[in-house]
Amino acid sequence: MAADCINEHAAGIPDSGALTGQFIPTYAETIMEVQLTPDQEAFARQAIESGRLERKEDVLREALSLWEERERTRAEILAAVDEAEAALGRGEGRVITQESVRELAQSVQLRGRARLAAEQNAKR
Repeated sequence: MAADCINEHAAGIPDSGALTGQFIPTYAETIMEVQLTPDQEAFARQAIESGRLERKEDVLREALSLWEERERTRAEILAAVDEAEAALGRGEGRVITQESVRELAQSVQLRGRARLAAEQNAKR
């Protein structure tokens, strides 16, 4: 699999010249050679042999899908950081100290205890 080509012929169109039976690649057809490390090759082979994936092409699609998801998440995080920096620039930030963290923890603890007590009283 180290030098396999991924070749999807699902959407080729016949050569418009002499009828040679050759296909002209369209947007849906992609030929790509992918070099895998021995570990990656073994990992992919195991996924196919176990039935988790059916073909080598599925291995690449799964990897790309996960990469796309990770990149979308990364973009969302970067956008949130940009927004947070902009908020700080507008003076909307809050100074965090050890004391403010202790106060927050105590507040959360008190609210949690009150909620628990209310739930226990409601069950009676």
